[in-house]
Amino acid sequence: MKVHFADRLDAVPPEAWTALHASARVRAPFLSWTWQVEWVRAFAEGRRLDVRRVEDEHGELTAVLPLYEARPGVLQLIGGTDVSDYLDLLARAGREEAAWAALLDARPPHDGVWDFHAVPQESPTVGVLPALATRSGLTAAVAVEDRCPVLALPASWEAYRASLPGKHRHELARKMRRLEREAPGARAVSCRRPDEIAARLGDFLALHRASRVGKARFMDERMETFFRRATAALATEGAVGLWFLDTATGPAAAFITLEWDETVGLYNSGFDPARAALSPGLVLLARLIEDAIARGKRRFDFLRGEERYKYEFGPTPEAVCTVTVAAGIPRTG
Repeated sequence: MKVHFADRLDAVPPEAWTALHASARVRAPFLSWTWQVEWVRAFAEGRRLDVRRVEDEHGELTAVLPLYEARPGVLQLIGGTDVSDYLDLLARAGREEAAWAALLDARPPHDGVWDFHAVPQESPTVGVLPALATRSGLTAAVAVEDRCPVLALPASWEAYRASLPGKHRHELARKMRRLEREAPGARAVSCRRPDEIAARLGDFLALHRASRVGKARFMDERMETFFRRATAALATEGAVGLWFLDTATGPAAAFITLEWDETVGLYNSGFDPARAALSPGLVLLARLIEDAIARGKRRFDFLRGEERYKYEFGPTPEAVCTVTVAAGIPRTG
């Protein structure tokens, strides 16, 4: 295999990137051409990009390792953990180990540290890269960084509700009844078309910022620009949804979801603090899960973070890892 180095993302044509993404084990939108391009546009100004593509003996694209210099001597995966829940080497399924071997063989002496975040624990990167790096005379380490609660979806909403522990099932029913009683006419609204999402993204951003001080700081002007561009682009691909719990006096809660394969991912949220006592976010989240089941989805991924409310819906945690590779310590004597 041969490794090519470039300082720009479009050294890999968008069509080739998209085809590679479709053939990979991890097909979450964070590794898509659309997401990576929008991240670079929003956050990579003044940063050095280091995009490495791997081709097999026939010249066919086998893998892409999209890196940027996070700080002097430290290379991280393009996508940034502030906005990307899963990152990894983008490689054809089954060719990951060969691609990593080629990338290690071609690793320049001055490469510094590879500091990869948000790598799914089940990824071959976690399984094979440390051992390959050690055999190449490098130091390598893997550590669990965070967990993503993931819910395996049954065939029906009734089966799902029956699977919940009694306490959670009754509490959810109580909150749904209370909302119906105190906010009659409240309804879950889904926006999927690009024009629908564009029309209501401002409502989401307002609720997101109102939720708490930390979210208001997070959603600065640059972040809002990224959200607007990324959601608009993903909407044309059918990979994003915007949900609201609308009431007579305005939206009480909102979610952005991302979709890939048979998975719905809960990407970001907002709610009206004045209505926190009605638990509008939890009620809306139940409707999202019900909709995912009705559409035949197999997984509901709460994405990174183990907030307590997520576990009220019965998911199982799946780890994401930090994988670090650096030059070995020279021998003395």
